Amino acid sequence: MATHTLGGTYRVGDLQLTRVGYGAMQLAGPGVFGPPEDRDAAIAVLRAAVGLGINHIDTADFYGPYVTNEIIREALAPYPDDLHIVTKVGARRDENGGWPHARTPAELKAQVHDNLRRLGLDTLDVVNLRMGGVESPEPGSIAAQFEALAELQQQGLIRHLGLSTVDAGQLAEAQRIAPVVCVQNFYNIAHREDDALVELTARQGIAYVPYFPLGGFSPLQSETLHTVAKRLDATPLAVALAWLLQRSPNILLIPGTSSVDHLRENVAGAGLELPPDAVAELDAVGGAAA
Repeated sequence: MATHTLGGTYRVGDLQLTRVGYGAMQLAGPGVFGPPEDRDAAIAVLRAAVGLGINHIDTADFYGPYVTNEIIREALAPYPDDLHIVTKVGARRDENGGWPHARTPAELKAQVHDNLRRLGLDTLDVVNLRMGGVESPEPGSIAAQFEALAELQQQGLIRHLGLSTVDAGQLAEAQRIAPVVCVQNFYNIAHREDDALVELTARQGIAYVPYFPLGGFSPLQSETLHTVAKRLDATPLAVALAWLLQRSPNILLIPGTSSVDHLRENVAGAGLELPPDAVAELDAVGGAAA
């Protein structure tokens, strides 16, 4: 599939990534915990993603835990030269399926080695340092954590470094330590608190990767989205993804699914071109862009 149907590409460090990637989180069991009900189906989704031209897969060793990385390796190794895997560190799973922090330098280094081993790689293309809560950044320095990852980058174990759930001040702090190639934060039509950070990263040539494209909508906001989608004969998710791609050229998407059919729908939806009146109506949901 031609890359223009995947939103084109964006340069992340020295990697040319399709703007529509694939998020592997849903390949694990319910609650992102334990194995999937159908491992063969999970493998089929990954292979279909690559077959569609997607060259950007987002994962983490704490999905499952370990499940998604093991399935990625089974499905795709030996990896094509142009396939790039982005992972993240900074959390673990407890026996109840919780997501406690795991952010000491020693924990972060151990997680990098775990990702390398389970994915079967010598170098990780991109490692995102996950800070903050589920939906928003938390104040405080991230220097010690980012320095630990920068040390592993200098050792050749990590190619590029990114951040997840951070604010502009934390991005600047990290950049004083090592280059940052991407930021992964909560952002969508309805939740626009990061408008200024989207603009800042765009100016700096940093990829911005939003998660929860349909997360946290109020009933009124959902009604607006559904109305636009119905008028365009599209799904709400397709409209939400298309809006994100049109919002800024540095935005990359990582929609996830455990279904090949749903994967194809996501890719088709991302190719939707929103007319100006639809964009204006959707912009009004979260306020005008900064």
